[in-house]
Amino acid sequence: MVITSRPHRRQTLAGELLVWQLAIVLIVLVAVAAVSLSQSTATFDRVEGRRVTALAEETASNPLVRTQLVRPAPAEMLAPLLQSTVTRAGVTSAMVADRKGKIVAATNPTLVGTRLPTGEPGVAAVRGWSGELPVEGVTQLAAQAPVLGNTGAHLGTVMVGRATPSVGQRLVGASSYLLVYLGVASVLGLAGSWLLARRIKRQTFGMEPREIAGLAEHREAMLFGIAEGVVALDPQQRLTLVNEVGRGLLDLPENCVGMSLADLGIEGRLYDVLAGTEPGDLDRRDEVVVRRGRVLVMNRMDVTKDGRRLGSVTTLRDRTELARMERELGSFRSTTELLRAQAHEFSNQLHTISGLIQIGEHDEVVRYVRALRKHRESLDLHLTSRVRDRAVAALLMAKSALASERKVRLKISEQTSLERLEPTDSADVATVLGNLVDNAVDAAASGSGTGDEGAWVEVELRQDASSVEIVVRDSGPGVAPELAQEVFSHGFTTKAAQGGDRGIGLALTRLVCKRRGGEVSVANTSAGAMFTARMSVGRPADRATEGVR
Repeated sequence: MVITSRPHRRQTLAGELLVWQLAIVLIVLVAVAAVSLSQSTATFDRVEGRRVTALAEETASNPLVRTQLVRPAPAEMLAPLLQSTVTRAGVTSAMVADRKGKIVAATNPTLVGTRLPTGEPGVAAVRGWSGELPVEGVTQLAAQAPVLGNTGAHLGTVMVGRATPSVGQRLVGASSYLLVYLGVASVLGLAGSWLLARRIKRQTFGMEPREIAGLAEHREAMLFGIAEGVVALDPQQRLTLVNEVGRGLLDLPENCVGMSLADLGIEGRLYDVLAGTEPGDLDRRDEVVVRRGRVLVMNRMDVTKDGRRLGSVTTLRDRTELARMERELGSFRSTTELLRAQAHEFSNQLHTISGLIQIGEHDEVVRYVRALRKHRESLDLHLTSRVRDRAVAALLMAKSALASERKVRLKISEQTSLERLEPTDSADVATVLGNLVDNAVDAAASGSGTGDEGAWVEVELRQDASSVEIVVRDSGPGVAPELAQEVFSHGFTTKAAQGGDRGIGLALTRLVCKRRGGEVSVANTSAGAMFTARMSVGRPADRATEGVR
């Protein structure tokens, strides 16, 4: 025998809303019933209390009661009067007692001769009273009034009582309208829960509460369990979500969710990438942004549902450490570039020499080799006599060879003077110088046209006791004045960089200079652009060594 179990069907959102609304309706009805019972009791006590009090006082003032109460066997004359009062007024009981409190006449003959129950001791002292009393085992709303003679003497007491209805009797009396209320509330609850469920489902894309809860759990686990920053914005550029990594990378306050980018003081390049306001499609493309000393790689994606734009999600990766390593490896990379450029240059020279030998021009080969040696010695002497730091000199040699390949002449200014630096200072100076020269070579090559021998880049290095100044001029088209600051803060897609790759290199250049207490700026000259970078350095290595000696 195979036993199959049917999977438990979870209740839908509309069903849950209906159950909860019916439960609320029942609770409200119970509360209404309790309030109604309380109000009914108070109304009964107030209205019936006044009526039985008036009946008791009317009976006590009746001349028949006053004359017969002092005569023997008053029950024969008073019993019909009491029974008529009960029948006429619709009360439960009526009785008369003498001044000693013994019942002498009552609608229930078995009570004759017993003591009259009193609500308080003052009734025996010629005072009226009304309230609840147990009479014949039933709680009654009773009123007691004194019977006074013509001289004002106390002859006895009259009591009229009305049985109080029980809770069940009052509920039975109110059941008709309570059932109507329950039926109307159930219909309204059913219709309201269905409409509310439809509205909520439209807002939650048709997902049930359990599915929304599962998505929320998965989102928390995913967003706060990854090493990348995540920032979500709505169409009004307000933050709807940001994880701890993203908040740390962007330096955002803890209560940033719900605030707009403008409220958070985000502007410039970072605002353009997060809001997607830059020209072109930012989706599925990495963008580089420098934010308060951090180099961030950001990727933005628009989020849409059924053709409706819901906002955007941007991921952030920190490349600051990688940029630092690139700066430390700058000197080694420059040496590699120098060797590659020299190998290319030597290959061309060897081809020339081989061709001259093949055609038998041996004397021309000798003259060509002497010219090459003289040019190399002249270049080495000119460069090393002004730039004594080996890493920076090697970088300039490499950049000279690379510029020559692009038909750009790299010149060293006559005012150049740089002593040997500490290794960390030398690496930063090489990083800044290499980025500025690359930028200048690109501008000069694109501004003057390929093959134009008039394209040039000039480098000038100046050093004092605590700082180094780097000036790089080029023969390119220059930089528009309104973009003078953007070229240092934007990434590869800046407007200033669209004609040439002036992106992350210039941003890192500014970052290095700021870390060393300096700055980098750009200005236009009659020939082209001029970049000036200043940074503080330690004592020159030669002077430090001499001090030790």
